[in-house]
Amino acid sequence: MAKKKGWLGCSFPVIILVAIIVMVVGVLGILAGPLGQKFNVALPSWLGWMSLDLPRPELPADVVFHIFGLPVFNSMLATWVTVLVLVVIALLITRKPKLIPSRVQSVAESILGYIYNLCVNTAGEKDGRKFFPLVATIFLFILFNALLALIPGFSAIYANTADGHHIEVLRAANTDLNTPLALALITFCTVEFMGFKRLGLGYLKKFIAWGDFGRAVGNIFKGKVDIMAMLSGFIVGIVGLLELVGEFIRIVSLTFRLFGSMLAGEIILLVIAYVVPYFVPTVFYGLEAFFAVIQALVFGTLTIVYISLSVSSHDSAEHHKAA
Repeated sequence: MAKKKGWLGCSFPVIILVAIIVMVVGVLGILAGPLGQKFNVALPSWLGWMSLDLPRPELPADVVFHIFGLPVFNSMLATWVTVLVLVVIALLITRKPKLIPSRVQSVAESILGYIYNLCVNTAGEKDGRKFFPLVATIFLFILFNALLALIPGFSAIYANTADGHHIEVLRAANTDLNTPLALALITFCTVEFMGFKRLGLGYLKKFIAWGDFGRAVGNIFKGKVDIMAMLSGFIVGIVGLLELVGEFIRIVSLTFRLFGSMLAGEIILLVIAYVVPYFVPTVFYGLEAFFAVIQALVFGTLTIVYISLSVSSHDSAEHHKAA
């Protein structure tokens, strides 16, 4: 059997031809960009399509239209598109599931299986199964929203508003502060709801922990002065207040971790695509897709960890006292 020559089954002349085309387009792209403009390189008019506009990223999302007087932002449209894509994918995969899964079904089962194992290993079998749908939904939404934004043309659809502004129709939802904040608030409300549902008012004990300090102060009136008990009780009470502050700081940390990472990634892609267009940015597209997976995994992991801590903190405190 004849042995194939070249790389990936392609002959060397084909490889050389592709390499030359890539180099020519890359050099022309660089010359059409800011470096070429810096050195006043004059390109033919028919190569004007290679020139890219200077990126001007903006933090506030643009209003695309209004519904009953309520503004609909471009990031909100991207959210709806992401949800629609997830629903369509779910319907296609679950429409005719096979005992011997196809390649797409295998990928979907692997992703969901990994998230399920993460939930079970973190919160236990019972709670892991209960909280798995929420964690999986958050993970898939963050991931697919970021991946859809990497599709060429996703953010290249523009429209003119009535007041003459040129706006993007679609914008990655995670680059709008409101979307990460909404996800963080969903996590926060779930954590607090499950804490009160599982532990009742006893859930507040980890925030209001002045019992030991009060007893130590009360003993003073009985003629028993224990400075160490008072100091220890005071420290425990302060720790409880810090726990309360920490609950709200979680909202800030979850929000800005996701928002900062996604916005920074998009700005880097815009700048790289402007300075060195067409081929070099593809490497950064791969890195951005990798970071999207990481951020989705981090957000999902922190969600299940926070919920697990909220439903088990009281039991842990009782166990610690018994010990």
